[in-house]
Amino acid sequence: MFGAWWKLGMDATLLAMESQQVIGLRLAKLSLGGPAAQIEAQRMVSEKIMATGEAAMMIATGVSTQKVVTGYRRKVRANARRLSQA
Repeated sequence: MFGAWWKLGMDATLLAMESQQVIGLRLAKLSLGGPAAQIEAQRMVSEKIMATGEAAMMIATGVSTQKVVTGYRRKVRANARRLSQA
């Protein structure tokens, strides 16, 4: 009965922690300035707009909250990998 809620809670917690990692990595990159920082700032804004639209569409079509959180986690982890390698 509580399994689905537990998984959603854990995934939301992990999303928060992973997001903090990406925020730190992005701040470090932005603090260096230059063309790479400009590209990262533009990427960050466009990604947020796209992710919000995608999540809104998912919710409007009846997708579960778990799937929305899972989608966000996938995107955040991809950003963490990309930013960690730079």
